[in-house]
Amino acid sequence: MAGRGCGCGSGHLNEDNARFLLLAALIVLYLLGGAAVFSALELAHELQAKQRWEERLANFSRRHNLSRDELRGFLRHYEEAAKAGIRVDNTRQRWDFTGAFYFVGTVVSTIGFGMTTPATVGGKTFLILYGLIGCASTILFFNLFLERLITVIAYIMKSCHQQQLRSQRALPQEGLKNLGKREADGLAGWKPSVYYVMLILCVASVLISCCASAMYTSIEGWSYFDSLYFCFVAFSTIGFGDLVSSQNSQYKSQGLYRFANFAFILMGVCCIYSLFNVISILIKQSMNWILRKMDGGCCQQCQSGLSRSRRNVIMPGNVQNRCNISIETDGVMDSDTDGRRPSGEMISMKDFLAANKVSLAILQKQLSETANGCPHQTSTLSRDNEFSGGVGAFAIMNNRLAETSGDR
Repeated sequence: MAGRGCGCGSGHLNEDNARFLLLAALIVLYLLGGAAVFSALELAHELQAKQRWEERLANFSRRHNLSRDELRGFLRHYEEAAKAGIRVDNTRQRWDFTGAFYFVGTVVSTIGFGMTTPATVGGKTFLILYGLIGCASTILFFNLFLERLITVIAYIMKSCHQQQLRSQRALPQEGLKNLGKREADGLAGWKPSVYYVMLILCVASVLISCCASAMYTSIEGWSYFDSLYFCFVAFSTIGFGDLVSSQNSQYKSQGLYRFANFAFILMGVCCIYSLFNVISILIKQSMNWILRKMDGGCCQQCQSGLSRSRRNVIMPGNVQNRCNISIETDGVMDSDTDGRRPSGEMISMKDFLAANKVSLAILQKQLSETANGCPHQTSTLSRDNEFSGGVGAFAIMNNRLAETSGDR
């Protein structure tokens, strides 16, 4: 768009800056709205709890003839003991091998419940080094899991799409010889819908959470709602620490329960991580639509340039008619006359990955390809591969979908 004579923009860099500023503004508004809602919901309960505690403290002080200052000093000592893992109830040791293994799991997964923290200088120093490598390795594991998950989902969805094509194209006997060619034409350019991928991930996350909550309700003694709450906090790696599983000293079928707890948390974190990445795509496309509306004052020439770079942006008015959004990347050199694909996809990842034209993003992509042992692709290959481009989890989804779509 640069150099088109109207001063309405300076290429993809300005577009990306606009997206960044818009997202920052939306996040600030989201934070302000969330703070207002939580304050309205929780402040009254906090004040009531504080009042009840002050009354109990005063009654206990009078009953046992203790000064308020002495009692508060004793409670401060208990708070220090609680930080070291000492509780009134009988709980498991925090720093035996199984407790330490649970701790390092919360570290590398970035959950960080907070019920166990190192108290020594050596432990804190080792945590910094250990977490640096462990968190990076776990993020790599999540990305590889996402790659394989998208592969399976894309393969299943493409098989279903192929079966649908066969059922819709029932041919007479003399036309059966052309069925294979027509199937290939119908599958050309087909990509899985973002909505379907998100639906599958949502269902998987809900099923894992419901099964895990049933286990926590029966073993930990929590309510089912609290168990669901714990599952989301743990699976999303928020990790408040108000509810933490597997902390009692003894459980019925203790070994089996701790293994099931580990398995549920691992599967849940992987599914929620993948779901967050897919939802981010939809948020990005919604931002593109907002920017498109905001660009209504530009001159016609700039609007034509924007329409080429945002050809597949989500249009809320069209969602009912075309709701098969695909996770893909259009080639940067696409012609303006390129029509919609036979599958009727609404959007692509082109807008999201347009920032690869910025030198820093290109450098990141080259480093990623080098780390994967793949040579840097030429511009011709990039145009042939509609999924090319991108760094991180989005690139993993795009590249994996490109491979699965080219298998047939």
